[in-house]
Amino acid sequence: MPRFSKEDIFRLAKEENVKYIRLQFTDILGTIKNVEIPSSQLEKALDNKMMFDGSSIEGFVRIEESDMYLFPDVDTWVVFPWTAEKGKVARLICDIYNPDGTPFDGDPRNNLKRVLKEMEELGFTDFNLGPEPEFFLFKLDEKGEPTLELNDNGGYFDLAPTDLGENCRRDIVLELEEMGFEIEASHHEVAPGQHEIDFKYAGALRACDDIQTFKLVVKTIARKHGLHATFMPKPLFGVNGSGMHCNLSLFTNGVNAFYDTNSELELSETARQFIAGIIKHAPNFTAVTNPTVNSYKRLVPGYEAPCYVAWSARNRSPLIRIPASRGLSTRVEVRSVDPAANPYLAMAVLLASGLDGIKNKLQAPAPIDRNIYVMNKEERLEAGIVDLPATLAQALDSFKTDDVLIDALGRHLFEHFIEAKEIEWDMFRTQVHPWERDQYMSMY
Repeated sequence: MPRFSKEDIFRLAKEENVKYIRLQFTDILGTIKNVEIPSSQLEKALDNKMMFDGSSIEGFVRIEESDMYLFPDVDTWVVFPWTAEKGKVARLICDIYNPDGTPFDGDPRNNLKRVLKEMEELGFTDFNLGPEPEFFLFKLDEKGEPTLELNDNGGYFDLAPTDLGENCRRDIVLELEEMGFEIEASHHEVAPGQHEIDFKYAGALRACDDIQTFKLVVKTIARKHGLHATFMPKPLFGVNGSGMHCNLSLFTNGVNAFYDTNSELELSETARQFIAGIIKHAPNFTAVTNPTVNSYKRLVPGYEAPCYVAWSARNRSPLIRIPASRGLSTRVEVRSVDPAANPYLAMAVLLASGLDGIKNKLQAPAPIDRNIYVMNKEERLEAGIVDLPATLAQALDSFKTDDVLIDALGRHLFEHFIEAKEIEWDMFRTQVHPWERDQYMSMY
């Protein structure tokens, strides 16, 4: 992304006939929020003088502490291409600050910056993320509400006319490219109505910004095609769910710290320690990387989603895979993450886990190069393979035991995240679901 100055923003806004600017930020649940201002207020915004009510945002502050300030990141300036008809709309992604000018502890983006600084103190200059978000497309009804009718019955890599989402997906790609994304691949996924668009890796902060922008573009363009795009991990029973595989790598001044030509698999000791840290903390960070009740409907055997903690350079059944590319492309792919995750929080806990492995020189277990799905429980235990949590409640209990991950979120985010998710679990636990009525109403 180009580096912009304030003067560049003023000039671009005028040249592109920008009438409104969305000052965007992300709440604790990963939902994009925004304050929209007319272009006449742009100077005030760039001077960090735009205030909003933080007490109205999930996980922020109490009503008596409500005043918060939006600090725009000028390098996130983007004009939305689809808004050209009556004067364009642009956006700036913002960090949240307290009235005294200090970063707000409950801001997920600011928190990731804090963890990245801890990484730099260990001698690494970059933490790169290449995400692979998947989503489903459902048809809208006559009222514009989403239905459960899929837009196609295609499968992996299918073409039109089987893949009726192809035109929508192509328009999404065109809009993203116009906004500066470098798209690497776009294709139909395994399940009917399921799609994936991959974009080039970037530094973790930029990549998390890109994920949030990507979600917004996908939903906006899908609706123009009469479709509803959802990043819900498992919207349908009996088919694959949607993941967001995260390809991670650490660099020092342009050198990939995970690559070593003289070691087995050409993986450096740093890479193996990072893997060990991910494996150690995986059951505990799952609450953050898979943060909804529905997330655990995806993490079950039989649908290609990892539910066992192991790593391999060959097969795709473990939690961690090492893709074949080497050199600058050497990376660790964490396959459990789903697209419901708040990307800033997910990257904070993944990075903290990997850095814990490096700081404490943890040893990665032997890779598991056989299909874990066909191993029985005794075989998995013998190989040292543990299961991921089976429910959000189990995941939250595990998360609460891990001081490294609590520190990665900070006390404010941790406490508000736990509070929100325990409410979510309790609402689910006490609800009577259609399955129960179908199963028990006549039987009893």
